[in-house]
Amino acid sequence: MRGNNVLGLIFSNMHEEQLHDLTENRTMGSVPFGGRYCLIDFPLSNMVNSGINKVGVITKRNFQSLMDHLGSGKSWDLSRKREGLFILPPFDAEPFSPNDRIELLSSAQSFLQNSREEFVLITDSNVVCNIDYADVLSQHIQDKADITIVCRCGKPPAEFADPAVYTVAPDNRVCDMLINPGNKGECCYGLNMMLIRRELLIRLITDCVSRNMTNFKRDLLQRNVGNYRIYAYDFKGFAKVICSEIAYFDANMALMLPDVRAQLFDQRRPIYTKVHDNMPARYGLGSSVSNSIVSDGCVIEGEVVNSVLFRGVHVDKGTRVHNCVLLQDAAVGSDCRLSYVIADKNVLIKNERNLLGFESYPMYIAKGSVV
Repeated sequence: MRGNNVLGLIFSNMHEEQLHDLTENRTMGSVPFGGRYCLIDFPLSNMVNSGINKVGVITKRNFQSLMDHLGSGKSWDLSRKREGLFILPPFDAEPFSPNDRIELLSSAQSFLQNSREEFVLITDSNVVCNIDYADVLSQHIQDKADITIVCRCGKPPAEFADPAVYTVAPDNRVCDMLINPGNKGECCYGLNMMLIRRELLIRLITDCVSRNMTNFKRDLLQRNVGNYRIYAYDFKGFAKVICSEIAYFDANMALMLPDVRAQLFDQRRPIYTKVHDNMPARYGLGSSVSNSIVSDGCVIEGEVVNSVLFRGVHVDKGTRVHNCVLLQDAAVGSDCRLSYVIADKNVLIKNERNLLGFESYPMYIAKGSVV
């Protein structure tokens, strides 16, 4: 089957309560990652690389930075007269709730009904991975499945809120589904990615709304395990669920490993993002950089070790930055010592400051702060 027979839907706001500092003024999808990307770049690029050319991004609040990042979708080849990228705006002004998923899909009913694609691929923005959805579609058709859940076999992240754990038969069919069972060992848990026939999705959403059922996992999936052919797709590549600030920090630090970079930034399936056309990074006399990711526009005059520096970061003379994530346009003064620090955009750290976090609890500095 062709990838353009699949409609993509991305939730940009889900799980924001787990990154309350980083998502205070932005959506989960627009959280910066890896020096030059946003989290939404990964599901969006995965869809485009799989031949999906119509994608709807469902928003709820704080979506100004997301719209600025996505623009018309040109960076992902989704700026088209037909199909392309669609921003599906909020349907009401009510406070955001983690259980809004069914209501958000209900508000997008007209988008679903006016689409012609046979299948719908639904995903959140908080999983960093490089997955070929064409393989998911191929297995979905081969199994004659109604719903295919993308899963991972292993130990679920400790901070993963309400993980869905599946009992899977040898033929990949889902026999049972548990939500937050408290299982600390290895299991088959969902990555919040799902492939489903469009007409079936519309029917299930309408049924849930008519019965005042608002929990997507319990009311739409778990309730129908025995009613439909639900199968699991076991994704074996690198995948990191961003479900806490510690998980966000660990995911950035994982990019220092060559094997992780090779899986995540596969040349056959590149990860696209908005182009800024900044000047190349500049390294001053006496500067030292090792095992780090340094983006364009940075000015490095001190020492940087095992860190991720986003665009426009300035590290002054005599400063040591170890195991840190410094977001766009952060500036660190002279003779500073930074270790295990996450500095948001436009942070200014004055001269001779010593900021020390821990590997298990990195220090976070809010956007625009002066320290």
